[in-house]
Amino acid sequence: MRYRVRHQTDYQYAEEVSLSQTLLTCQPRNTERQHCLSSETWIEPSPTFWERRRDSLGNWISYFSLEELHRRLTIVCRSLVEVRPASEPISSCGWEEVRLEDPSLHQFLYPTPSTTCDQCRDFAALSFQPGRDCLEALRELNTRIYKEFGYRPGSTDISTPIAQVLEHRSGVCQDFAHLMVCCARHFGLPARYVSGYLLTTPPPGQPRLVGADASHAWASIWLPGPGWVDFDPTNNCLCGEQHVVVAWGRDYQEVAPVRGVVLGGGRQSIQVAVDVTPE
Repeated sequence: MRYRVRHQTDYQYAEEVSLSQTLLTCQPRNTERQHCLSSETWIEPSPTFWERRRDSLGNWISYFSLEELHRRLTIVCRSLVEVRPASEPISSCGWEEVRLEDPSLHQFLYPTPSTTCDQCRDFAALSFQPGRDCLEALRELNTRIYKEFGYRPGSTDISTPIAQVLEHRSGVCQDFAHLMVCCARHFGLPARYVSGYLLTTPPPGQPRLVGADASHAWASIWLPGPGWVDFDPTNNCLCGEQHVVVAWGRDYQEVAPVRGVVLGGGRQSIQVAVDVTPE
């Protein structure tokens, strides 16, 4: 499938902003089953300085500085992406038997401020029974998050700790991705946070996935044999053709679509619109 992706972010400020410095992570990356054919970014007002580069994990990062007075900032990213179906992963081994021979995997075992929660070990332990196959345990964990947690936009924000999400049993896709990442790391499985998009309107006869109106997020877990396997706990599925990968990181903070600092501005309002349509 080929998709046209459009991600628009509008900032409005109560007072004038004199300086805005921003990092963008909105361009889909290339993976084994995905290729970004083209991508362009439009910014208004026009930036004073703008550059694009790849980070250490291969994600596309854009940086711009806007050094003129403004009360509104509009960022529009458009991309054309080709996505191939994901192959069905094959069961690997018991989770206690996992051995990490690749040193690059170890960075995805360490907790971050957004993925630190001791209570997650007790929650995940119901799925990680002794001797159980890794893939089987993760599938069950994925389903438990889907069934036991309510998807409630506005119930959390990017600073909400996982412990609170676990206690209240509600959140959004970013929370559920952090939860699954944290659980997997507790049991020695490398896990990374994935930011991306979902097909806005599914093919006839297929359900519309939750989270298609904005940036989406899920968890990617490394398993012996199949390698990285992507789990979407918000929709209780393995990621397939309807998922477009933007970036990989250890948590949301490393791959947020738009992040930065401003001088001035006072109160601000943000509007985000995402559209993913078949070409």
